[in-house]
Amino acid sequence: MTARTLVVRAPRAVTPEGVRPATVLVGDGVIIDVLGSDAAEEARRRFPGAREVVLADDEVLLPGLVDSHVHVNEPGRTEWEGFASATRAAALGGVTTIVDMPLNSVPPTTTVEGLAAKRAAAEGRVAVDVGFWGGAVPENSVPGATGVLEALHASGVYGFKAFLSPSGVAEFGHLSPEQLRTAAEALAGFGGRLIVHAEDPAVLEAAPAAAGRDYAAFLASRPEEAEHEAIALVVETARRTGVAAHVLHLSSAGALPLIARAREEGVPLTVETCPHYLVLEAEAVPAGDTRFKCCPPIRGSANRDLLWRALADGLIDCVVSDHSPSTPDLKDLDTGDFGTAWGGVSGLQVGFPAVWTEARRRGVPLEDVVRWMSSGPARVAGVVGKGALARGYDADFAVVAPEARVRVDARELAHRNPVSAYDGLELYGRVRRTFLRGEEVVAGAAAGRLLERG
Repeated sequence: MTARTLVVRAPRAVTPEGVRPATVLVGDGVIIDVLGSDAAEEARRRFPGAREVVLADDEVLLPGLVDSHVHVNEPGRTEWEGFASATRAAALGGVTTIVDMPLNSVPPTTTVEGLAAKRAAAEGRVAVDVGFWGGAVPENSVPGATGVLEALHASGVYGFKAFLSPSGVAEFGHLSPEQLRTAAEALAGFGGRLIVHAEDPAVLEAAPAAAGRDYAAFLASRPEEAEHEAIALVVETARRTGVAAHVLHLSSAGALPLIARAREEGVPLTVETCPHYLVLEAEAVPAGDTRFKCCPPIRGSANRDLLWRALADGLIDCVVSDHSPSTPDLKDLDTGDFGTAWGGVSGLQVGFPAVWTEARRRGVPLEDVVRWMSSGPARVAGVVGKGALARGYDADFAVVAPEARVRVDARELAHRNPVSAYDGLELYGRVRRTFLRGEEVVAGAAAGRLLERG
């Protein structure tokens, strides 16, 4: 018997079969079996001398959450967020696996060399497991240059992010429709996944410019039609090339009929949305409070209701943070100008309690939230062995008290900078402990691994 055997006894656990009492047997960081609550004697017989973790009556055992949309920004913009701070925040929020976005770092993850720089920056500094997305940019998405994409794929990235409108950073350009088609054809040829920030540049260019402290004016500068037109292009590209396509951070519920039709036609398309679109609403954004600025934007409460319905119907596959932090000065908090402030919501640590609080208010069961924030992102991104309390999966757990309250104080979050649109909210769902491969994650420990696709 090794020192790495563990028995977790939970009065309630979220398993693939539903919420039930469970005794989870762990050996060498992997779930060996999931037994019933009356299996104490069997557990002792099979794992004599194993460590035991017994959950309190108010606690629920969840599979570790998976967040496949995190901007870590290191190297190059580590003052925005770094691997140590981001993964510490993830662990405190019950997230045991993140997949890092390829932009806002310098260099971006658009070449094998860029990926190597990312991995070197992260090595030995991560509290949870970390995978990496690659990037499809004009330089590697034209005929004769797509070998760079295939080399990145072979190096283990989970897929390729593309922007259809300007990304906000000069070193990560957006693709024209022709470049998107070229990249998609290449990715389809070697089995790569295309993930897309879908806003149409022509629609954005024609919209009124964002300026000043009025959130309604900012909202008008990012109209729903920008998402609809861009998603239509993604759908048509996936239909013609066969590439597995994924729509990032869906904000506009008006695109849902288009997505539904594409699914009915068999187009290989998945979709995500984010906690800030499910929890926050345009009507409540204070004038000049640029902490709420993100692209695409937080829309109205009626739109939010439709996103919740689409999750319930299975039309949206998963919920991920799109944690996109910056230094406080870039948010222009002093002027409150939505036109000049950096767009991005910091929410990695509080995504689960935020979504659970709203789900609880709507009568949505905990197991649905866990599916959207654990097995859903793992499936979409292709992260193997994560996202379920099931035999053969990594023993990644979050111990949560779903009825315990937590008040968000941005100054106390582990994010590198104390700026968050969730600041001051009273939420349900306190994460009390997080385990990675059967070992409790402790403050300052770098127990995470760097993951590769497959």
